[in-house]
Amino acid sequence: MERNVKWYKLDNAAKIIPSTAKGANTRVFRISCELKEEVDGGILQMALNEIIADFPFFNCILKRGLFWYYMEDTNIIPMVEEDNLPACSQIYFQGRKNLLYRVNYYGRRMNLEMFHVLADGTGAFMFFKRLIVKYLSIKHGIPVEEVDDLSSVEEKNGDAFSHFYEKQKGLKQLKELSKAKAYQLSGELDENILPHLVEGTVSAKKFVSIAKENHTTVGVLATAIYIASVIDVMTVRQKKRHVIVSVPVNLRQFFESATARNFYGVIKIDYDPMNFDGNLESIIHTVNDAYKEQLSEETIRQNMNSYAALEHNLAVKIAPLILKDFTISKFDRAAKKGITSSMSNLGRIDMPDEVSPYIDRFSAFMTAQSQQICVCSFNDKMVFGEVSPYKTHAVMLAFFRRLTSMGINVELATNDYDNNL
Repeated sequence: MERNVKWYKLDNAAKIIPSTAKGANTRVFRISCELKEEVDGGILQMALNEIIADFPFFNCILKRGLFWYYMEDTNIIPMVEEDNLPACSQIYFQGRKNLLYRVNYYGRRMNLEMFHVLADGTGAFMFFKRLIVKYLSIKHGIPVEEVDDLSSVEEKNGDAFSHFYEKQKGLKQLKELSKAKAYQLSGELDENILPHLVEGTVSAKKFVSIAKENHTTVGVLATAIYIASVIDVMTVRQKKRHVIVSVPVNLRQFFESATARNFYGVIKIDYDPMNFDGNLESIIHTVNDAYKEQLSEETIRQNMNSYAALEHNLAVKIAPLILKDFTISKFDRAAKKGITSSMSNLGRIDMPDEVSPYIDRFSAFMTAQSQQICVCSFNDKMVFGEVSPYKTHAVMLAFFRRLTSMGINVELATNDYDNNL
């Protein structure tokens, strides 16, 4: 009997990803859960088999059309493996029919690695949390209600960008991204352009208390400390360039959506190092104002519509994919010159009370051309995960030094072969 093949259009954010997945920027992210016990690979496979039916969009392969990439469902069975590849290794290979995510484990850690075309961090965590809950319920015979079970399969598969898009003229936001010129990070590149990961774990309670002392939020404080850390490693001449940090924003906060696919926007925090007087307060004030201005509902809606305008633009629509690949790749290179780095705050990870005692911490990592930092917390463990193709980590070393100078103890881990920061 012939199988009824389903296909899906890529969401707005996903449309540019295949064209920009090059070199160190594989556009693969990893979210990890470290348990308080060794992971059983066989049970993890059982758990994956049980939950994958609720996320059919994830069990697809990426194909090239005449005008756009698209997803086609497949009967490939996802297989859990012991972690034996460099973290965030390339997943998408043009012309190869393979799933765009992998589930693996090593020791006490289980990992979900995903090509960004499938989902953003929030969507991936919907899937990952279900997997962890199912795994622990099987392993320990715990009766646990499914997390996120109020949303239907259709809602999880939905394209929220298309649903909330309001027509507007021009591609103003996209053009502005390619105009800015920011300070660029540098360092000794890995010979094979492999991702180097650094994980710093701190007390979430301590970090929150310091944020309150500074009358700000965790996200603003983390961004401000990071900007100060970049300035710490800059030369006098380099300080003539602005430090510009891009911050992904979960649009589900502003639009009611249960999609497990991509649904995020980006704000930019622009700081002039010449204004830094050595006191963190001056940066906190600038970052706080930028957050307030750019996270207003009206601004968020305008920006979302501007990004979505790309796929609705007639000239873009009728251009063949080979031309889109070239144009998007060129635009992406220009846009990266306007960004120093990225910081993604995934926030607090909540898990059912029944399984929380078995979990130690969560962490997240996202590949980038230069550097990206992901932040998440579980109970009292807040983890900063950094990925870069550089062998050394000058900015992150400065970042963690600043945390310790504020009275925050830092536990460090890295995948570097020599274990040196």
